[in-house]
Amino acid sequence: MWGAAVLVAIAAAIGNLLQGWDNATIAGAVLYIKKEFKLETQPKIEGLIVAMSLIGATVITTFSGPVSDSLGRRPMLIISSVLYFLSSLVMLWSPNVYVLLLARLLDGFGIGLAVTLVPVYISETSPPEIRGLLNTFPQFTGTIGMFFSYCMVFSMSLKEAPNWRLMLGVLSIPSLVYFAFTVLYLPESPRWLVSKGRMAEAKKVLQKLRSREDVSGELALLVEGLGVGGDTSLEEYIIGPANDPDGREAAPEKDQIKLYGPEEGRASLIARSVTGQANFGLVSRQGSILNPNGPYVDPLVNLFGSVHEKLLPESSGSMRSLLNLPNMGSLLNVAPPHEQDKTDHWDLEQGDGVSAGTDSEDNARKPLLASRHTASMANDMLPGKSTSFVGGMKRRNSLLMPGAGGEAVSSMDIGGGWQLAYKYSERVDKDGKKTEECQRVYLHQEGALDQSRRGSMIGSMRGSSMLSVAGGGDTLQECEYFQASALVSQPSIITKNQMSRDGPPKLGPQETAVQGSSWSDLLEPGVKSALFVGVAIQVLQQFSGINGVLYYTPQILEQAGVAVLLSNLGLSSTSASILISALTTLLMLPSVGVAMRLMDVAGRRSLLLCTLPVLTGTLLLLIFSQLVNMGSVVNATISTISVVLYFCTFVMAFGPIPNILCSEIFPTRVRGVCIAICALTFWIGDIIVTYSLPILLTSMGLAGVFAIYAVVCALSWVFVFLKVPETKGMPLEVISEFFAVGAKQAEIAERISS
Repeated sequence: MWGAAVLVAIAAAIGNLLQGWDNATIAGAVLYIKKEFKLETQPKIEGLIVAMSLIGATVITTFSGPVSDSLGRRPMLIISSVLYFLSSLVMLWSPNVYVLLLARLLDGFGIGLAVTLVPVYISETSPPEIRGLLNTFPQFTGTIGMFFSYCMVFSMSLKEAPNWRLMLGVLSIPSLVYFAFTVLYLPESPRWLVSKGRMAEAKKVLQKLRSREDVSGELALLVEGLGVGGDTSLEEYIIGPANDPDGREAAPEKDQIKLYGPEEGRASLIARSVTGQANFGLVSRQGSILNPNGPYVDPLVNLFGSVHEKLLPESSGSMRSLLNLPNMGSLLNVAPPHEQDKTDHWDLEQGDGVSAGTDSEDNARKPLLASRHTASMANDMLPGKSTSFVGGMKRRNSLLMPGAGGEAVSSMDIGGGWQLAYKYSERVDKDGKKTEECQRVYLHQEGALDQSRRGSMIGSMRGSSMLSVAGGGDTLQECEYFQASALVSQPSIITKNQMSRDGPPKLGPQETAVQGSSWSDLLEPGVKSALFVGVAIQVLQQFSGINGVLYYTPQILEQAGVAVLLSNLGLSSTSASILISALTTLLMLPSVGVAMRLMDVAGRRSLLLCTLPVLTGTLLLLIFSQLVNMGSVVNATISTISVVLYFCTFVMAFGPIPNILCSEIFPTRVRGVCIAICALTFWIGDIIVTYSLPILLTSMGLAGVFAIYAVVCALSWVFVFLKVPETKGMPLEVISEFFAVGAKQAEIAERISS
């Protein structure tokens, strides 16, 4: 079902394979570049040769986010492949150190675009259930690139006169492969297409990525993600059957959402708001998020954690199973026949004598969701006349049904156990004036009610038609009622001007689609909170020393005495250190495989908390081997094992997860800008670490350098524990809403504590 999304992620991740290839090649080639240009006494120039690509990546990253928001993700990946190719040709030529520095700068441009945008592209095209796995592909392909590059450099190092120009120029071959994939195979990001109002194109891309025709639920979700911030509230619901055992439908109730299944004419489930009643659910299951278990733990961490804490077992039923839905993305409701005209329908491809048009810029003014086989949205967002038209499109199935008590609801599976619903209702204020309100609802099923909670809820709501049972008995099946939490806010699909029952509403997304992000959007509390997490974790990752260690692994291992281990093979110290580097990257591959398996199971936060102590321990072991003389062979063995364990542990979590988190936590409208800020932080840190490492090795020695890295790893564990939430399995738009709610709760907690 997700085969197309997997193949697209693999093709996009080739950009990171080229980055890994380049990192390993320059790490080996610099040993010979120093000799040709006589740089042994000029460590600053040596560091500049390596760091020039990082400078280029930093420069291009400054513009990559806003430009990708304007031009699209795919064109930027194409440009990246071209830059890789051109830089490799210039490095192959390189008559002097200055041309080499220019080539490294061009190479950095290509690296910067790939490293910044590939995780964003994969996140925007992946289903939430396997997004973590797919976003680990860049780490996996990067490691593969490093391994093959080290093997190539090792084979060349065995020659009498190794050619470093050829080592660097070989990059042109895989870069051509990457260019072919970006031009001929990769589609544009559906989220970017929606942000530009190109709904028809976005629908086709989603159908290709999901390998199904019905993508209406996810398409609606993408539109909802266009908003930034907003007034979002957290509510609790009890989900239960809409009918009593005799088959009679429940009477109208206030503040209830009716969910329709395949049985025509009857609601299958009802979601009843119970906010403020029993102490259960997302907010209170582990105690209020305003009073977290740890006094310094961000309330946002507890809020996200409560989502993953208790899920309904497979055997105890669920919204989807009770509604008998056959597959992901199926609609949770079918309009009752007495509330819609079955001859009245929309068709996205065909109009009533009016062409749907092919101009992508006009797509924003077409009905948002419609197909021959799925329910439609846009005009049906609000009840209107059954003979209405918008853009020449005919209506088919109403997604939003007028419900009992003046409410109407549609609901769709959007992945990760979340449902998207729209609640339209009439309210009467204290002056008796009626007001109309439409709200977006993200529902998340959390678990079946246990006996005590179910009893208390039934007791407290006795007389409520939703929970009433024929005969007044409380002997309900254990799985009949379960709890759900909801994020409720104003929708992006419907604007205030559409709140009318007279005729069809105009489609709202075109107003949002034509607007770009602004710097003021970064001041939204949820965006600020996400940006702090993204920037901080990038800084900590870089100063844990990984890129510096990778770039200089051959020299570090040579200083650690690996030549002693391989002296019996007749290899020089240079060839031996390169061979050790190749074997190290080979051992990293199974570790990345473990990370891919666990990323969507254990989660990002859990992996970080488990692996950071191991990172710290390996660094301490390396320091010990440098300070205590136990013989050359023993010291060399401990040093090599320490470096290998460091690499393998790093690629399991602290390597891929910062980029994964940064690609997940920002709203669509500001994602490009925020990613650029985080990536800029990444590259600046990378430059500082890479450029300073030769100097630090000279002045402090290997033990002193790794002591600094060990302290940073320990601080990273503290930061992750206090500030980094768990995002596994959640749609990107829901993650953004949670950051908005969490930021609001943090402000409340701060006011209470002050």
